Amino acid sequence: MNEIVNAVNNIVWSPALVYLCLGVGLFFSLRSRFLQLRHLPEMVRLVFDGKSTDAGVSSFQALAMTLAGRVGTGNIAGVATAITFGGPGALFWMWMVAFLGASSAFVESTLGQVYKEKINGEYRGGPAFYIEKGLGMKWYAWTFAIATIFACGILLPGVQANSIGSSLKTAFDIDPNVTAAILAMLLGFIIFGGVKRIAQFASTVVPFMALGYIIVACVIIALNIGQLPDIILLILKSAFGLDAGFGAILGLAIMWGVKRGIYSNEAGQGTGPHASSAAAVSHPAKQGLVQAFSVYIDTLFVCSATGFMLLITGLYNVQGPDGVALYTGIAGVAAGPGYVQTAMESMMPGFGNMFVAVALFFFAFTTIVAYYYIAETNIAYINRKVNRPWLTVVLKVVLMASTVYGTVKTADLAWGMGDIGVGLMAWLNIIAIILLQRIAFTCLKDYESQQKQGIEPLFDPEKLGIPHADYWVERKNAQDEQTALNQSGDNPKAS
Repeated sequence: MNEIVNAVNNIVWSPALVYLCLGVGLFFSLRSRFLQLRHLPEMVRLVFDGKSTDAGVSSFQALAMTLAGRVGTGNIAGVATAITFGGPGALFWMWMVAFLGASSAFVESTLGQVYKEKINGEYRGGPAFYIEKGLGMKWYAWTFAIATIFACGILLPGVQANSIGSSLKTAFDIDPNVTAAILAMLLGFIIFGGVKRIAQFASTVVPFMALGYIIVACVIIALNIGQLPDIILLILKSAFGLDAGFGAILGLAIMWGVKRGIYSNEAGQGTGPHASSAAAVSHPAKQGLVQAFSVYIDTLFVCSATGFMLLITGLYNVQGPDGVALYTGIAGVAAGPGYVQTAMESMMPGFGNMFVAVALFFFAFTTIVAYYYIAETNIAYINRKVNRPWLTVVLKVVLMASTVYGTVKTADLAWGMGDIGVGLMAWLNIIAIILLQRIAFTCLKDYESQQKQGIEPLFDPEKLGIPHADYWVERKNAQDEQTALNQSGDNPKAS
């Protein structure tokens, strides 16, 4: 099975996808005049702007739901894996895909807002919606929806669950079968509660877990601050093949850095727009900017904390493409959460190992919940036409089964299958956002124009020549009618 999965991975994750991700991020960054830098203060402000409604969640809740998906095992086990197979330089390429990917995250999340719909009283949106409405290609939209249901409902949960099982076994000697049963029960409680419960859970847990992990990692870095300049130099030299020890794996540093970077921050992958479309905002560009900021939180903060911690302690391994060890700092430990647990335990005996296990539990569990929401949104997209409510029930059962299965299976198989899912979604989504980029940048220009006039940006798709943005047209018409009633004095609420 591993051989089949690896063969498919080599096709999906060919160099073409790696350079496409970097190239598209660079192009979007140039076209937007590096919005990820220009609008950084605005991104922070918008995180706390807006409130939830009966149909949608607040900008902060949408951000938390997105981070629930982004801040997962990729930030701990994924960084360790990237360093193992790509060397310390892989961390630099994770930074690059995050910086450039912030512009891709803006484009896809803005598009998700433009073409969102209200289904059963809740906002829903994502690549399937903007592919159908923006490109007029239903077959392509259905292909993405089916691929995403398959990836998020079956393939990806196992990666997160496997890391939970492995870390709890290492820290507390809890049998993976017991962990699997606990995960299934907790998942059932949350995913049967609907999008509001998912949003409340994410907005409560995600900020706490991410901040706590970053603080502890920063303490470890601060205790070894004298080594930091040398570590940064090692990362930069390794990233460009200038380090004698790791120069031979420059190509692998780029490939693993981009692969794990995309897996971690998901920029361009097509997962982010699902949660961002649920936000109740007055202009699509608002949530696009918020989601661009979420990429920074994920990779530049959380992943960097993990990477610096491993490199400062020296508790990591690096191996070449032929399996020959280029550096061995932690013999006998498989690439994954064990690296981070050992590194933190070495600095904080009696605490570090358990802390990483608990942090990883929350990181990975919230990601599984986010995967469910993404898969459910694509089933909602399909059900607009076929109306098969039982598909949602099947999804819940299959996702719980996938989580249980992934908890007790080998890590290599789980990661391999997860990589296939991420790669398929990335291919389909990146092609779509390249074709639809003009609409996202039209929204950005309109948002900036209204800001310069000193008015609260409001979205009018008809004025901008954007067709099929039905939700926004209906919203504006309703607002215009309400304004007319208020002015005429016929509205009893006006007085």
